[in-house]
Amino acid sequence: MTYPIVLYGEPVLEKPAESVEQFDTTELNKLLDDMFESMYAARGVGLAATQIGISKRIAVIDLSVGEDPEQKIVLINPEVIYRDGAQTGEEGCLSLPGFREQVTRPQKVTVRAKNAKGDVFERTGEDLLARAFVHEIDHLNGRLYISHVSALKRDLIRRKVRKLVKAGEWS
Repeated sequence: MTYPIVLYGEPVLEKPAESVEQFDTTELNKLLDDMFESMYAARGVGLAATQIGISKRIAVIDLSVGEDPEQKIVLINPEVIYRDGAQTGEEGCLSLPGFREQVTRPQKVTVRAKNAKGDVFERTGEDLLARAFVHEIDHLNGRLYISHVSALKRDLIRRKVRKLVKAGEWS
């Protein structure tokens, strides 16, 4: 099932998500499949459960955008345990379509998370994978990438979104 992507302005995007307590369930596995399907349909490389309106600490990432099943990553209850360096690059978000800004993120990140079975693992990512890890974990903490840009740029984006909402073009 493909879920619609929740757009900026919806409260679920700005609240910390709840931890997952039950693993290896039919419901969890179905949700993970649906999240990958929804992410691919939206042409994204990462998706947090909050972006489909589900307040759970779950994110999926696939830098190959469905081309290589080996690149599929499931992060449940993830946390960043190591950061190193810095990279600045253009970043966008499925919940803020049409907007892209320069954002500085760590160059290298190690995350600790659980998989669908509840097993704890650590994974290190550099460059785009590091960016994806922190972007999706930010979502689970109720933050969007625009919290990392200047107040001026953030206000400009908010104003543009308000205009789109008023014009009925933000849905």
